[in-house]
Amino acid sequence: MESDVVVDEQKPIEVKPKMHFTGKVVKTSLAGAVIDIGAAQPAVIHISQIATPDPQATLHRVEDVLQIGQEIEVWVRRVREDHIELTMFKPLDLEWREIKKGMSVKGKVTRLEKFGAFVEIGAERPGLVHISEMAHGYVRQPSDVVKEGDEIEAEVLDVNRRKKQIKLSMKALLPEPVKEEPKKEEPKREEHHKEEHRPAPTPVSAQSPRERPANRRRKSRRPHRGGDEPGELLLNIDEAGQNESEPTVLGMALMEAMERAKVRRQQSQKARKSSRGVSQEQEALLTRTLQEKERSS
Repeated sequence: MESDVVVDEQKPIEVKPKMHFTGKVVKTSLAGAVIDIGAAQPAVIHISQIATPDPQATLHRVEDVLQIGQEIEVWVRRVREDHIELTMFKPLDLEWREIKKGMSVKGKVTRLEKFGAFVEIGAERPGLVHISEMAHGYVRQPSDVVKEGDEIEAEVLDVNRRKKQIKLSMKALLPEPVKEEPKKEEPKREEHHKEEHRPAPTPVSAQSPRERPANRRRKSRRPHRGGDEPGELLLNIDEAGQNESEPTVLGMALMEAMERAKVRRQQSQKARKSSRGVSQEQEALLTRTLQEKERSS
């Protein structure tokens, strides 16, 4: 957090860490300098906190950079009871100890990668928004959601100071999409009307042989079992196959079997009649013989 403060010698100000001041050099020494920022406590800056024109150079004498009466920009590092410590290096907006899981941060997208986007949030390291944390839906590539330079707001998912990693999420601050339940389709009245007035099925007796159920025909063609006469079986077949233009092979075979059975019955009847006639003649002959013997005796 930055705060630009105008120095007013008549009215002391409340000083807090990271506040920004434009102060005047009052005194220099080997260890540093005293800076007037308009606060009640004296403000000092250590030689290690003095910025040099060349960042890589090492400062050996304070007078090489600061002179008495010079105005410089400084930030508050710490506030002690008896003095204030200053620095010429701009402090981080977020220190590692200040970054907490679940807090919301704002930052600028600085780099895009296939796996996500890096966001500068004012910490020592930029935070990473993984591609899976950019939106609730599927994201094909990060550039479909953000561009470099975009200002975004995200939530801290995790922070690892040892690895210097900050994981962020954009979708955590977005409302979840409402899932619409599929509407139940109501049956159309016309369909009900058609179902109510469906024509009645045609009776089996009035149907043609080709329209009759196949199971009826299969039942009528079952082979002869004990107890059923061939004539009855043939009658069933004739009823099932009436009005057909050509007799079936099974029907012709059964007709031949019936003819053979009829011939066998006639032959057996003749044999029985002939055997009955012989036995009657033998009985009559025996009767006459017995009668003649009785008369002769």
